[in-house]
Parts: sequence; C-alpha cells; structure tokens
Amino acid sequence: MNGFETGIEGLYASLPAKCDFLREKLGRPLTLAEKILAAHVADLKTQGFERGQSYLSLRPDRVAMQDATAQMALLQFMQADPESTAVPATVHCDHLIQARVGAAEDMKHAVETNREVYDFLRTASRRYGIGFWEPGAGIIHQVVLENYAFPGGLMIGTDSHTPNAGGLGMLAIGVGGADAADVMSGLAWEIKCPRLIGVHLKGKLGGWASAKDVILKICGILTVKGGTDKIVEYFGPGAESISCTGKGTIANMGAELGATTSVFPFDKRMAAYLRRTGREKIASLAERHREFLAADPGVDKAPQKFYDELIEIDLSTLEPYVVGPHTPDLARPISALAGDVREKGYPVELKAALIGSCTNSSYEDIGRAAHVAAQAKQAGLRAKCYFLITPGSDQIYSTIKRDGQLALLEAIGGTVLANACGPCIGQWKRDDIKKGERNSIVNSFNRNFPARNDGNAETLSFIASPEVVTAFALAGRLDFNPLKDAIRAADGRELRLTAPSAEELPKNGYAGGGQGTSCAPLPFAERKKIRVAIDGKSQRLQILEPFPAWTGGDFEDLPVLLKARGKCTTDHISPAGTWLKYRGHLDKISDNLFLGAVNAFTGQAGQAKNWLEGGKVATPAEVARDLKREGMGWVAVGDENYGEGSSREHAAMSPRYLGCKAVIAKSFARIHETNLKKQGILALTFADPADYEKIGETDKISVRGLKALAPGKTLSMILAHAAGSSEKIDLRHSFTSEQIEWFRAGSALNLVKGRQTQFAP
Repeated sequence: MNGFETGIEGLYASLPAKCDFLREKLGRPLTLAEKILAAHVADLKTQGFERGQSYLSLRPDRVAMQDATAQMALLQFMQADPESTAVPATVHCDHLIQARVGAAEDMKHAVETNREVYDFLRTASRRYGIGFWEPGAGIIHQVVLENYAFPGGLMIGTDSHTPNAGGLGMLAIGVGGADAADVMSGLAWEIKCPRLIGVHLKGKLGGWASAKDVILKICGILTVKGGTDKIVEYFGPGAESISCTGKGTIANMGAELGATTSVFPFDKRMAAYLRRTGREKIASLAERHREFLAADPGVDKAPQKFYDELIEIDLSTLEPYVVGPHTPDLARPISALAGDVREKGYPVELKAALIGSCTNSSYEDIGRAAHVAAQAKQAGLRAKCYFLITPGSDQIYSTIKRDGQLALLEAIGGTVLANACGPCIGQWKRDDIKKGERNSIVNSFNRNFPARNDGNAETLSFIASPEVVTAFALAGRLDFNPLKDAIRAADGRELRLTAPSAEELPKNGYAGGGQGTSCAPLPFAERKKIRVAIDGKSQRLQILEPFPAWTGGDFEDLPVLLKARGKCTTDHISPAGTWLKYRGHLDKISDNLFLGAVNAFTGQAGQAKNWLEGGKVATPAEVARDLKREGMGWVAVGDENYGEGSSREHAAMSPRYLGCKAVIAKSFARIHETNLKKQGILALTFADPADYEKIGETDKISVRGLKALAPGKTLSMILAHAAGSSEKIDLRHSFTSEQIEWFRAGSALNLVKGRQTQFAP
C-alpha cells in the first residue's frame, strides 16, 4: 500500500470515533457532509458546529491548482520561505492553451508561448515536493477525478469548479491562491460552517435526460446565489442510479449556485469507477467503511429534520434543460426554448456548438454525443455550424480514439481541441464573427457570463448536455427540439434522432495517456538543489512584494473608483481571455481592473472618471494608478452577489495592489469575499441594501470604527456628498478574529510568514 492509500486508510480508521463524538455532541444522526467535516476539523472537542455561524478550522487532505491560479498561489507560498508543501499538492497545466485550429497546433503554440510560465511551475513544483501535470495531460478536475479524489476526503483547489470531485464522495472546495498557500504552509484552513441543502433524487434518468439536466434544473431553482455558504448534499435511490462521472457533472456545476461544495454518498458506481481507474485498494477500503461515507439512516428517513432546505427531483420525469444566455440560472426545459427564442429575439442561427470541458467530457458523455453523431453519419448529415470537442484528459482522449467515438464526432464535422479548458474559460480565438456581433452558441460547459467564452459580450451562450448540443449542431438552429423535431437529410429525407445511450465506463478499461504525464515529487535532498525559474526581467512573472500593513486609523474621504451595477462577477472584475498570460505578473494584469464591470453612473463597462483630472473618462486601472501615485486609496461599490463565479484571486489582488481599501456591496459571493479579506481589503455590506442607491459618483466615503473592529460589530460609513451634505450609513462585515488580524497585518500572507512551520521530509 502506497503513502496515499495509507493516508486514506488512516482517515477511514478515525471515522467511527469522530462520528460518534459529533453524533453525541449534536444529539442526532449525522449527514454525510457533517461526517467528512468532523473527520477534518483541527480540534473536534472544541470545534463549534453552528451552521451559518461557527467558523470551522479544517485540515484538508490535499491541494490542487491549475496553471493560471497556481502562479500566484506559488508566488505567495514562496514568500513564506518554505522547505516543502505540508500536504500533498498538484499543479495542472490546462488554462493557458488557446483553442485556435486543433489539438496538435494549439498545443505546439501553447508550449512555445508559455514556456517560461511552464518552466516556473515545473521547477517550483519540483522544488517544493508538488506533483506536476504537463500541458496536454488534461483539465485539472478530470485529472483529479481520475487520480486523486476519494470518498470521504477533503480537498481545496484554486478553481471554483473543484467541487467536481464531489462526484466521488469528496468534499472538494474552491478557494483562492492565498488559502492554498496557507494550507501548503502547514496552517489550518478556515471556513464558515455551511448550511445544508438536501437534494432527494428519486426515479431514474431515461431518454434524452442526463445528469447535466439535474444540475441545470437546480440552477433554475436555487439561482446563482442560492447556495452561498451552503453544501448541497444529494441522496436517495436516484443518486445511486447516476454514474460516478455523471455525479461529477452535477457537483461541478454546483459552483454556479455559489455553493461551498456538493457531495454524493459512496455507492457501487463510485467503487466501479475507482477500480476502472486503477484504484482497487481505495475502492476496497471505501467499501469496508461505507456506513461512514453516507448519511446516517435516520437522515434519509426524515430529511426535513436535518437539512436547512430540501429539494426533490423525480429523474423519471426530468426533461432536458437549456440555460442562458448570460447566466446559468436562466433555465427552462427544452420544450420551452423555441418560445423563448421567438419572444426574446435570440438569434436563431447557431454559430457554434461545443462539447466537453471539465464538466462534461467523461467516457459516458462523449459516448452519448457519439451515438447522436452515428445516427447523423448514417443519414449523411453533418454539423451546420462549428462543432468543437474538448476532451477532459489525455486518458479520455486516448480511450475515445481507441473505441471509435472520436471518429464518429469527426465524421460529422467535429474538430478536436487540446485536452485543456479552451473556450470554456475564454481561451478561444474565433474568426467567424466580428467583435460586438450578436450571435448564439450552445455548449456543454458550466459558465456562460457575457464574454466568458470568446471575449465578445454579444455572444449569447446557452448550456445543455453534450448529446443535446450535438443535436443542436446538426440542426444549426436554437429553436430545435431533438425530442420531437426532425432534421432534413442530404437526400431530402427527414431524420428523427432517437434518444442516445452509452456505456458509463469503457469495457476494455481506459487507454493509457501518452502525453502530459505527472512529474512525481523528488526526494528532499534533490529538491533543495533546484532553482525556481523566474527571470527578473520577465513580462509574465513577477516576485511579489508584501502589501503594507494597516496604519491604525480610520479610512477618510476615499473616492469611489467604481459603482458596479448588476452582475459583477470575477470575470467582470479581472477578465480572463488574453489576460491569462499575465496571471503571474500582478502589475501587468492589474491593467484589466473592472474592464467588464458596468459603471452605474455611465452605464458603460470598463469606464471610470478621474476627478484628479476634472472627471476625465479613463479605464478604472488608469484612474486607480493616478490615485495611487497621489497616495490616495479608494473604494469600490458592488451590487448583489458581488464577485460571483471564478475563484480567481486576481479580482482581489489587483484592486489591493492599485490602492483599494474597501469594497462595499449589497452581498458577496463566498470565495471572493474571502479573497478580499485575505489580501487585506475590507469586505463590507450595507446594513440596508437600499443605501447602495445613495452613493454618488463624486461622493467621498469615510469608514469609521476600525480601531474597534470586532466580529459582529457594525462599522459606520460617512458619505460626504459634493454639495456639502453628509449622512451616516451602517455597514456590516463577517470578519472573524483571525481575519481581523489579516486586515491589520496587511494580508493573511503577512501573518503566515511569522507562523510558518518548516516541512522537510
């Protein structure tokens, strides 16, 4: 048994006593999420478990980082002057590969373009004992599911879709790079004790309905902020009927609910997946401890007593869903889509259809799409729009190539992209439309904010399952319903597609991946000799300097750099796309600050007024740099669920770097609120959300009471209007005592340096 398996065996051995202790402490049966949390708290005897109130101090089993966020995570980790990572960790090169023409050329271009970044990540990983997955190995979440996820584990990852591993019974939570740096430095990780949403699944999927449709329906029910500070726990006979990778799809898109994470109980389908991916010993261990890898029997019998919210879905009656555009919670069954297209004037012609990504690239997903393609091939049909396929990993690519699914998709006009994120995160170089051209696309990805896929805010992006997207590609129309509509074949015949089916696991096992294999950690003596590759003149990487500590006084007369109106995601605050290349260079990437955010005063995105120059319109970064040069801080004001979406901490680091002192919003998304706190920014909410409307573009804001800042204690904002009047507004915060110390020190990382414990094997 290797070290990884030994660690899992030790965790499982601790479950009976820890679950008994918490069961007695709470005086009731336990949910699955509570069992996993109990197994990972730093001190179970003193830990409070008041949902929505207590803060849990946890010890994760491992850390996962993708290449875009790993740069800043490792740069912060290095500031703490470590010897080794304290917990197992991996880096996955998946975000920096741009989709242009096809897998081979795109990979070649990516390796050449990003060579110094890959060299940095590779050398830093080897120096500090971190596993490294080369470009081409696959998307972080698929690779983690195939290799590292296990039932009952706790993992944090520097990507908001880390919860994908919940499909294998793991609590996997998206965080910012500073959190990853803390855990790799040996510190406990803190999070508010989540409330629980129970989703009871009954029946069984059939016809065109798939696991994707479960989460698309739930997105419509809960909305993009309905899961904030909550864990979504699935249970019931319907959960057992869904494949392990299907469960992963559902857990992955739980991020679109704002949920802390999502999790499924261990079952035979998870055991089968573990065995098929070469983890027989882990499967056997889990089977021996299965009672601790699911909720207690009493929970299933009376779920309303144990969950804060309860949703019930009958899979047998579930219809395929399509969500979008511009938000994943604009959901409707496919039978209602044509009516929406007509009523809302969505462009009916489809310009592109895309399948795959970390969300839907399993063997089963691609197999169901290939079944649709096989019907089209037999009828002489080809895709009527661009049809792009993104395999989730090299293992998946090799397997679907061996078993023929890939050939079927290519036969109807599909183009296979690299085993990377590509169009899902904006790494898509489109040449079929002009910037600003309104057009419709469909995909099987997870997120569809404006400009998310191609940098064009006028692209209307709709999300559906891979098999439905494939049908859309064949029809070329957004108002097509494969359940009832026919497609005209080349010879004039009408083809009515039959419901797709596919094996959930390959009968002959997975084919071995040939590219992008993992570099396992080296012995410590060898690692100490490795020099981390950073060129002092690099335009891609920049050594971090600590942020200054709080000066000890209140914030006085701060200008409002931007008041964001409506949805302001991390994509709006710090866009990706072409900016991904600067993820390791804080100064350069900070020029993208708020380029996607709509200014409430002008109605335009990416604009701010520079009152140092009489109200001259410029980019927010240009104005912020002018204020910084004058030694002036500033405030940003946000709407509801500010910072929704990606875990990218650049959306917090760039404002901090350019002089932001506070962000005041109606409400925050969980990860972004934590990221702001980690970087030393005051994350505050209006006690009365209506006070948002009182903020004028020439107003000055003072934040009072900072010397007495304490958990639960209200702060005061003095809003000074240009006309000379002022008013007092109450502000709330969610800072804990520890997080207040982050603020006082200037950042959480500044505290880590003084507490760093060296880990050398």
